[in-house]
Amino acid sequence: MEAETLASPPAEDAWINTYHNLFTHWNSLALSTQAIVPIVVSRVNQVDAARLDVEMSAMLKEQLVKVFTLMKPGMLFQYEAELDAFLEFMIWRFSIWVDKPTPGNALMNLRYRDESGIEERGKVRTGLEGPGLTVSQKLWYCIATVGGQYIWTRLQSFSAFRRWGDSEQRSYPHRMWFMLQRIEGLYRTASFGNLLLFLYSGRYRNLVERALKARLVYGSPDMNRAVSFEYMNRQLVWNEFSEMLLLLLPLLNSSSMKNFLSPFSKNKSSSSTLDDNLCPICQANPTTPFLALPCQHRYCYYCLRTRCSASPSFRCSKCSEPVVAMQRISLVDNLSQKQ
Repeated sequence: MEAETLASPPAEDAWINTYHNLFTHWNSLALSTQAIVPIVVSRVNQVDAARLDVEMSAMLKEQLVKVFTLMKPGMLFQYEAELDAFLEFMIWRFSIWVDKPTPGNALMNLRYRDESGIEERGKVRTGLEGPGLTVSQKLWYCIATVGGQYIWTRLQSFSAFRRWGDSEQRSYPHRMWFMLQRIEGLYRTASFGNLLLFLYSGRYRNLVERALKARLVYGSPDMNRAVSFEYMNRQLVWNEFSEMLLLLLPLLNSSSMKNFLSPFSKNKSSSSTLDDNLCPICQANPTTPFLALPCQHRYCYYCLRTRCSASPSFRCSKCSEPVVAMQRISLVDNLSQKQ
């Protein structure tokens, strides 16, 4: 009787209860063993991306300023802050607002990720997953970067125009100016601290990203994360070469170079049959003729005077004799030589 009781089959729904118990246990084990994969994003790429965004804004501003070249001079300078805010807003509108990277981030293979969503979910396999920025994060990013920068620029220009710093110490404008200076000092101190944290951990380049928990991560694991600097290196080489030529060419004496290259010239017959009345330097008929002593060759006054002043040991271009003095040709001698 006892053996029959031990060998009796379990209830029909016993496997369902066992499945639920094991499934809950398996999920707890999976969540306990699944940790967030640490990912290290290159700090150089993040800084380069910010620099490229600044350069892109400058290029767009340069193209937009060309549209107003025919307007009254100085008129566009009054609305420079509004122009910068408009360009920054357009870049934000067509990049971050539509879940796309900025031009600098796209070149560096970076995108924004909501780090708070990653911490809540905790389901990361490669470190590159994660949701983008939420609508509130995008709006606050625009308000902090575009609106904050515009308001601060206007306050700085308005305080400088009104000369709040030169007013009396107990006056209201002076207090406002002192408050702006304190706010700027606190912001710079906080930015410096954030820079140290960024260099240590590699997260959040500025205070806005840290406050919004908008972290830059790689957009694609297979994309090249470095920009090719081949064109820039070539441009630097040519710039250095051209600067070297501009430095060395004025130091070379053209007459000495001609004398040095004259034996290798192929057109010796034509050079030997040149008219003696022409100036050997400018190859023109001298309006104010002078004779180079002692070789008695005709020169223009300015050509001969310039060469003698530049080089005290100047030699005649025709006979290569050193020129000791200059002698002016009188009008009678000049007419007789022409005849």
